[in-house]
Amino acid sequence: MAQELRLGTRGSQLALWQAHAVEARLAASGAPPCRIVVIKTSGDRLQEAPLADVGGKRLFVKELEDALFRREIDLAVHSSKDMPVVLPDGLVIAGVLPREDPLDAIVLRVVAHGSWLMAGRKAISHQPSAMTNVDDLLAALGQSPSIGTSSVRRIAQLTRLVPGARFTPIRGNLDTRLRKLDEGQHDALVLAAAGLRRLGFGSRITLALPAAECVPAPGQGIVAVETRADDEATRSAVERIGDTDAAAALAAERSVVEALGGGCQTPVGALAELRGDDVLEIVAVVVALDGNEAVRGHIAGPREAAASLGKRLGAQLIADGAAEILAGVRRKEGPVAGIQP
Repeated sequence: MAQELRLGTRGSQLALWQAHAVEARLAASGAPPCRIVVIKTSGDRLQEAPLADVGGKRLFVKELEDALFRREIDLAVHSSKDMPVVLPDGLVIAGVLPREDPLDAIVLRVVAHGSWLMAGRKAISHQPSAMTNVDDLLAALGQSPSIGTSSVRRIAQLTRLVPGARFTPIRGNLDTRLRKLDEGQHDALVLAAAGLRRLGFGSRITLALPAAECVPAPGQGIVAVETRADDEATRSAVERIGDTDAAAALAAERSVVEALGGGCQTPVGALAELRGDDVLEIVAVVVALDGNEAVRGHIAGPREAAASLGKRLGAQLIADGAAEILAGVRRKEGPVAGIQP
């Protein structure tokens, strides 16, 4: 095996957290030390443009994969929800880390107001993370809140939950997004709970949205490690640190999207969770961009059949009308590959 492993990553706060988490696990397993190589991707350079306008989240992956092919790095660390379901020939997901909270989270604006805090439009005497249900959240948001998110998947589902909401794109590091929120540019943000928790902002979560209201992006909360298929030594090192539960969930969720004929940029939510040791339960949704139509599905079965379960659920969604919704998305937005989940 090599004297060191060159670990490729983006340079964002969350990407570096993920890279260091992989580095620590590899070190604990006895693998060679890692040298972290920061690669600036197209998605990082185009900070001002909505991702749907510039090519979707694939822009966060391509340069890292190119570096793998050029043998400039030995492994690439990704948020798995950024990865296309069909990888380039010669590359594989060699392992994944244990999953963090997979749900989407609402974060309300918090400003001082006398001896109280104001969260959204509701006065509270403590941090807004104390909210426990959607009804309290809707009361705090009011009738027409400004919600920051660049995700058409989130917008389509939340339009059904908060019909009067106004959605505006927001990009940048997590602390930048939170600062913009608290400065009043938005009343609320929708973010992945996993990123908030991993970077120490878990207390800012007002409410983690139940999957019944907003099904998360496939792979959300899972860190994936990609290697060259022919690099057996690095693959073996990564496989030793892989989490089998998260791998089963990811295989199921990616299979749903693949069965629907889309990449990671389709307006599809999918979440697979273990019930006990052996049963995998998957929920999925395909939503029209305006939120007016949605097709939901559910399936459960043995965890060792994760990929086939996801494929069956995707076929079920198609039979229930998902293909027509996705065709409508393509007509309105152009190729599905340009849409962020």
